[in-house]
Amino acid sequence: MPEGRERRTKILHTRVTPTELAEWREKARAAGVTPSELLRQSMGRVRVWTAAALREEQELLRQVARIGSNLNQIARWANTHKEAAEAVQVVAHLAAIEREIGDLAGRKPPRTGG
Repeated sequence: MPEGRERRTKILHTRVTPTELAEWREKARAAGVTPSELLRQSMGRVRVWTAAALREEQELLRQVARIGSNLNQIARWANTHKEAAEAVQVVAHLAAIEREIGDLAGRKPPRTGG
């Protein structure tokens, strides 16, 4: 056994349906690993949401929804006042804000435990 590697001596029993077992075995076969290894790899990638992280994520979503509502009001104004020279600038700024929100939504990893 390689040095520094802990020996696997514990067994985890999990109840699954026959369909789930067949699906897990097929996924393991497709990945070229045993079902046990597939489970270990999968669990190694799982992050558990803490209550605090969930609340933080919900608050972030509320704030983004408020921003979206405000942006819709501004867009409505810009569409109503298309003849105004400032409307063009407002629409350009709206597009920039929309891109930034999209970038933010894609970048921010949730804070999780584990």
